[in-house]
Amino acid sequence: MAVHDIRLIGDPVLRTPAAEVTDFDRELRTLVADLVDTMHDAPGVGLAAPQIGVGLRVFTYYVDGVLGHVVNPNLDLSEELQDGEEGCLSIPGLQFETPRARRAVATGQDMRGEPVRIEGTELLARCFQHETDHLNGVLFVDRLDRETRKQAIKAMRDAEWAGAPGPVVKASPHPTRGRGQ
Repeated sequence: MAVHDIRLIGDPVLRTPAAEVTDFDRELRTLVADLVDTMHDAPGVGLAAPQIGVGLRVFTYYVDGVLGHVVNPNLDLSEELQDGEEGCLSIPGLQFETPRARRAVATGQDMRGEPVRIEGTELLARCFQHETDHLNGVLFVDRLDRETRKQAIKAMRDAEWAGAPGPVVKASPHPTRGRGQ
């Protein structure tokens, strides 16, 4: 399939809630394959469709040798929390301690519209939460405590990629223009 440019913080698509997928067609299967290729190329443990400029509720993951994807995810989170460093391909090179639920159950569909239910702990749970946040227009830096968030903002301003030219936005050839409806 294809490796796409990953959108960086500041791109409006990263702050826009993604649309629910309603068409489980060839275009969706191509999107999932492109997300996998781009995630592996980056490399990363997860990638959400908005990170490649597609406003649909889809993400892929590759954790502990397990590759998968979830379409239209919903999460059930444990009350038990975990702390750990978290980074993001859309905020390259920066990692910060980010609180997350220790366990997450992701339900949704696969690329063919079949129901899926995946339970994850630790890194997989963190990945599910991180990628689902992307689908809701939320970035991991939004979840940082006040002091850590100040550090993150300074680090982003000082990053070598800060102020880089914005991405070229291409129109989807699909009648829904990448919006799923």
